Amino acid sequence: MCEVSCHWSICLYVGAIVSVQEKSQTFIPYVWVTTSWANELLSWDPADFCGIHQVSVPRELLWKPDLFLYETMEKGEGTGSPFVLLKHDGTVVTDGNQKVMSMCAMDVHKFPFDTQKCTLSFSSVIHPDNEIQLVPASNSSRATQNALEIMLSQGEWEFINVTVHTDKLIFQELGSWDKVVYTITIRRAPLLHVLTFILPILFLLVLDLASFFMPDTRGDKLAFKVTVLLAMSVLLLILTDTLPCKPSQTPLIAVYVIVTFAFMLLSVLETILVAYLTERGATESAGTPQGHGAGGGTRDHHSEGLHLTSDEGNGKSVLRGCICEANGVHQQEALPLTGRPDPYEGSEGNPTTHLLRLILQELQRGVQRPTQEHGTSRHHHTMARSINTTFFLLYLLSISLFLILLFLNWVYW
Repeated sequence: MCEVSCHWSICLYVGAIVSVQEKSQTFIPYVWVTTSWANELLSWDPADFCGIHQVSVPRELLWKPDLFLYETMEKGEGTGSPFVLLKHDGTVVTDGNQKVMSMCAMDVHKFPFDTQKCTLSFSSVIHPDNEIQLVPASNSSRATQNALEIMLSQGEWEFINVTVHTDKLIFQELGSWDKVVYTITIRRAPLLHVLTFILPILFLLVLDLASFFMPDTRGDKLAFKVTVLLAMSVLLLILTDTLPCKPSQTPLIAVYVIVTFAFMLLSVLETILVAYLTERGATESAGTPQGHGAGGGTRDHHSEGLHLTSDEGNGKSVLRGCICEANGVHQQEALPLTGRPDPYEGSEGNPTTHLLRLILQELQRGVQRPTQEHGTSRHHHTMARSINTTFFLLYLLSISLFLILLFLNWVYW
């Protein structure tokens, strides 16, 4: 066993990045850990033993300091050697490789363009710093170089570097313990998420913008927009399975999806409004249920009608004008259709003049009524077109500005 204030050297080699799970915030690397310490009771002179400088000894025969990894969640899978290396000066070297499942507080604010820093902290559980002093066997640059040389697999993550430093774990009543902290920095390869998530949402947004050029007279435009909105809902389900439940900051990709979804929802509401105005204009242009008047309209005070009858007594055709008052009294006036006007009848009180005046009034009403109805319909169509154009321009300007600022913040800021 080592004496008081024994130096214990630790060296960590990162061999692979097995998995990084954002939902559970776990970091699973495959590492090699080499430890060494001095046991002065096991030294010898190589000259006395045929020049033997080192031997392999079973682990169970020697004392070993306890090594504890603070971030571990469960016992890792490893294939450590059952032997330790014993050198002639009393130095004992042991190594082992294992898959470590460790906790890692992840910052997914810039997902999927994020960089994560996960730590592996080694310390002794039993021996405080006045008994064992933990020191790193190599500096940060050397640890990074070793990891780059032996790296086997990285998955969707790119290994950046490893930094190492020492720290103290202090408990006021129990004392303090040395701690060696390795910080592993990795960066996500965003290509997969861009192709399967970001670009599809952008394509759906382009489809929603293109739907403004569809005609508003039928329900195809509204059905198309609702279909695009449902496709966005499916992508939202994929996002909830990826991000943690309580991130430290709101992920930008969540802002991207929610704002885009909100713009599409406003687009659907605007389409409903435009369809309502268009349908209302079309209904008014078609007219409401009509009465039996000659002009097709229902009047409040009286209705007037003209019809042609034949007088069987003298064989002449007579044009009769019917004036129906509001009280239900019918008054008829007959105009004989002859080839020559009656020279003995005056202009005042002449039934011919009165019936011609009725004909002109009916013709005037028949012309004015479609004009008024057409004007109302045209007003609704103009209003719908103005709303559609204005909303499209505001929609295009707002979503373009939002996407530019979002991607700048996503990648560069």
